[in-house]
Amino acid sequence: QVHMVESGVGSVQAGGSLRLSCAASGYAHQYYCMAWFRQAPGQEREGVAALDVDGNTTYADSVKGRFTISKDNAKATLYLQMNSLKPEDTAMYYCATYFRRLCPSPLTKRAGDFGLWGQGTQVTVSS
Repeated sequence: QVHMVESGVGSVQAGGSLRLSCAASGYAHQYYCMAWFRQAPGQEREGVAALDVDGNTTYADSVKGRFTISKDNAKATLYLQMNSLKPEDTAMYYCATYFRRLCPSPLTKRAGDFGLWGQGTQVTVSS
């Protein structure tokens, strides 16, 4: 069965760090672009970071220099390391797969192009 499952402790104070994980299974994940999106209440789902098959990364301007996307193909796991967290980072975070080698660019507002999604994990940053 094809699916993606996120995990990661979801609450932290401003300035703190969290690492999210996303386990992929049931498909050849190593051949596709994978990404993290987030959605805050009342807002559109927005792209946060993406990683293509060649190792190229893309980040939203709001997280550049603070977040790092990475992947361990042997463990079939995508990661999002989040440092210097801010209250405005509070959202539901989702991992997703785009079934192409290269990621769509720009990532913003491209959620509809991604064909497989995890169930989401809540991240809350308190001030």
